[in-house]
Amino acid sequence: MKKLCYIDLMEKVLSAYTDEHLDRYYETVRSEGLTGHGFPRLAANIGILLSYGKRTKLADRFVRMMDLCCEEIPKRKDAGNEFSIKEIVFTLLELEKHGVFPQDKLEFWKEKLENVKVENCYRVYAARPDSKVNNWAAFAMVSEWMRFHIGAAPLDMEFIENQAASQWQYVEENGMYRDPGEPMVYDMVTRGLFAMLFHFGYRGKYFQRWDDALKKAGLLTLKMISVNGEMPYGGRSNQFLHNEAHCAVILENEATRYAKLGEWALASKFKAAAERSLALLRFFLSQTPINHVKNAFPRETRYGCENYAYFDKYMITTASFLYAAYLLAEDSVPPGELDDLAGESFRTSDHFHKLFLRAGEYSAQYDYKADVHYDASGLGRLQKKGAPSPICLSTPGTDKPAYVIDEVSAVPFAIVPEISRGTTWLSGTDPAVIHEILHHGAQGETASALVRCRWPDGGETQAELFLSAKGLRLTVRGENAVGLLLPAFAFDGSANSRITASPGALAVTYRNWVCRYRTENGVIRDTGKIGCNRNGHYALFRAEGEKTLTVHVDIFPEKQAVRS
Repeated sequence: MKKLCYIDLMEKVLSAYTDEHLDRYYETVRSEGLTGHGFPRLAANIGILLSYGKRTKLADRFVRMMDLCCEEIPKRKDAGNEFSIKEIVFTLLELEKHGVFPQDKLEFWKEKLENVKVENCYRVYAARPDSKVNNWAAFAMVSEWMRFHIGAAPLDMEFIENQAASQWQYVEENGMYRDPGEPMVYDMVTRGLFAMLFHFGYRGKYFQRWDDALKKAGLLTLKMISVNGEMPYGGRSNQFLHNEAHCAVILENEATRYAKLGEWALASKFKAAAERSLALLRFFLSQTPINHVKNAFPRETRYGCENYAYFDKYMITTASFLYAAYLLAEDSVPPGELDDLAGESFRTSDHFHKLFLRAGEYSAQYDYKADVHYDASGLGRLQKKGAPSPICLSTPGTDKPAYVIDEVSAVPFAIVPEISRGTTWLSGTDPAVIHEILHHGAQGETASALVRCRWPDGGETQAELFLSAKGLRLTVRGENAVGLLLPAFAFDGSANSRITASPGALAVTYRNWVCRYRTENGVIRDTGKIGCNRNGHYALFRAEGEKTLTVHVDIFPEKQAVRS
């Protein structure tokens, strides 16, 4: 994989915008003013593509867009300049390097950026090292560093150091970044911003501590990304295409790091992981029409999106982070091999409350204290290498989504134990249920965990998870009747799956793959309930048994002979 593949993928992202869309967007911003960072990012990425000889018919549109951005940015404080300014600088660097426009035009744009004043143009930044500000300050830090880098601002080292110091107070023991609510996306995003700062030369007071954190957390990134290259779920801004671009930023940075250290085997492993994330991204970019979130619902429904996560902002964000990965990538690092068969387990700090298992080309993720505005506690991900990511689960669902769904009666769901109280079943997705990881580990080509769930009324279950090349075996034990909630993927926004159920088995067929649940000592029933997550709709079934219940889950190609 040559690094220019990132430029090709950026062009594919831009193909989601028609000429009519670009013109309509321009006219809206021209008449209403700059109100967000989607438009500057769009202009910047067009400029970068022009620098590489792509989308040359957009040159005139780009000039108009760039003029508007550079005119508006110094006048605006509420337009997300923290995000935008660095993007505009990246474009100026590429345009100058490739000689696409006359130097006087580049100087005109640069002079406009010289009018930026921190106090007038940035909404979120640290005035002191101990200021309580979150990751927008890291974006502002990189933007100001990039203005200095091209000579559009003097070096204000105090400003840079204040941002670096303020962000350090949110770094936990594993080097991961704690944005409010601990969303998995913004751990990687913030680490990626510091990687970019270092790439462009920062070696100040906080370099070593931050670089050590990037190195430590970078190794953990390999454990958290799924066998299909997908970013861990959890919290806001998840299941968007930009997620895997964020993964690539981290993975390329670490590949380059270890290559410089002469640790080529590890460098190549990071490079292979980056390729895997890009392969998943390519799949979604091959769909028609291209959507910015991992489902096939019409864009105008905003299904799966928070109110801030609209197409014009988050589609082009994918290209912006692909460009960051391009900058950090080194062609000298060859992709190596990722051992998908060996068992592995990893538990984050309690701040992020996640457990990861990997074995036999399967990966699983368990959230033991979910943010109920986005997720539900329980096993929220089970993926098989090469299979459609949501055919079992990529992410759980909640009845209190901070993102758009279209079923008002949707209930929270994951693969999670339940207990019986007469004719009523109590679910482990209830936020009052306490999930405890009692044990986790790996041996050979297997991985396992033991999880206890404790209900407010005194009920308790223990669930043993055993992952191997045969799939996942779950055994739930309790004092009386026990259950296991089984999500069956039903609808992705465009296509329905095929669901077949019998008392002992449940199968979901989707995109030529099958996810199968089987119980050896219980019965599977349709609950009649629906769950919704960002990927689509799930029909919810339950396996039921007395005191001990075992369920096997495996995922395999539809053409494969059905095993007994």
